Amino acid sequence: MARTTNPLQFIQQVRAEVSKVVWPTRREVVLTTIMVFIMATLTAIFFALVDILIRSGLQGILTLFG
Repeated sequence: MARTTNPLQFIQQVRAEVSKVVWPTRREVVLTTIMVFIMATLTAIFFALVDILIRSGLQGILTLFG
């Protein structure tokens, strides 16, 4: 059976938990955002190169049999 919590008590508990949250600084948010963009760009380049290699390999194989 679920224990019911008084709404006022619930709000107090939520405020207590939110006060424990460590919010990032503006600098941390900016640096993290920049790192995400860099990693996304590197990932996109990597998969583009893999795609080119697979496509050229398949075209080479198909020209042998075609």
